[in-house]
Amino acid sequence: MATVVNNPATPTNNDSGGGMGFLLGVILIIIFAIIFIFYGIPYVSNSIGNNTQSSTPQINVPDQVDVNVNKGQ
Repeated sequence: MATVVNNPATPTNNDSGGGMGFLLGVILIIIFAIIFIFYGIPYVSNSIGNNTQSSTPQINVPDQVDVNVNKGQ
């Protein structure tokens, strides 16, 4: 039995896009970083700050307490 090896033909044009995909990726990463800085960090810091404030109980103590007890005699 004969073994047949089929090698694909080498492309004549080895241009991989000229770095356009890399440039688009860098631009998308920069846009994502800017959105995260302006919206993500304040959202996370506000949610952490609100959790610590809401977990502490609020106690209201009146200024005066009426302790007069009248017995019916």
